[in-house]
Amino acid sequence: MRKFAVLLFTAALIGASAGCGNNPTAHAGSLNVVAGENFWGSIASQLGGSKVNVQTVVTDPNADPHEYESNTNDARAFAEADLVILNGAGYDDWGKKLLDANASSHRQVLNVADLLGKKAGDNPHFWYDPGSVVKVADAITAKYKSIDGGNAYFFDQKQTDFATALQPYNGRIAEIRQKFAGVKVGATESIFVYMASALNLNLISPREFMDAVAEGNDPPTSSVVEFQNQITGKQVKVLIYNVQTATAVTTNVRHLAQANDIPVVGVSETLQPETVTFQDWQLAQLIAIENALNADALSR
Repeated sequence: MRKFAVLLFTAALIGASAGCGNNPTAHAGSLNVVAGENFWGSIASQLGGSKVNVQTVVTDPNADPHEYESNTNDARAFAEADLVILNGAGYDDWGKKLLDANASSHRQVLNVADLLGKKAGDNPHFWYDPGSVVKVADAITAKYKSIDGGNAYFFDQKQTDFATALQPYNGRIAEIRQKFAGVKVGATESIFVYMASALNLNLISPREFMDAVAEGNDPPTSSVVEFQNQITGKQVKVLIYNVQTATAVTTNVRHLAQANDIPVVGVSETLQPETVTFQDWQLAQLIAIENALNADALSR
């Protein structure tokens, strides 16, 4: 039996983000942008460059964006913003309340869920869907050009630069998809559903289990038993878990995977560390996932 190792994305992140030392959501510019979460903030910052000042609301890596409590600084930022970017689909309802409480005649709003045709109750982890990321980036650029048409060429160039910056991320997705299509994996919550589809991995964890954990609820007993049986039966080749929402149930599942010599990979809800770009964060996690899949393949 091969030696089991917990495969976190931290080591890969060091290589993927080498040379990146600046906060990706802090630029001095004339266009004020507020992003509900730092993954959208990072993208907005890269697309706006020196022409925008991006402020992210939820920056604490240990905070749950679902449960964030806004403050007076947030209210001021929303009132003064030229553009507010929210995830939507019930993920950051506090943002909708801030918009309603702080009226503005010039502010534009980009609600990602609305852009994607999603609603409350749908899986809100859109930033784990590569196709949705491109759509959001395009929409942000369109908003920038609408607000500041005089710098349209600049924003078009930044959009091109961002597409280039995404190439290693897209390339890694294509590589995993080609090498491991159909491989069965498990996940402790629905954060990984979109990416599993993009990677063409077969995510077999009970949907009731993943959805309950994502919503902060205890999963049904039947789904816990089903998940445990998948692990002890080694149907799952790699287990993905959210490092920011560990519970007693998910910790037990992770320990069960370790006991059965199944590689475990941690992914995060928001940028970790805060100083990396969206694409470097995602690329590091993809590298960790591919390493885990390779480790399982070598053990057979």
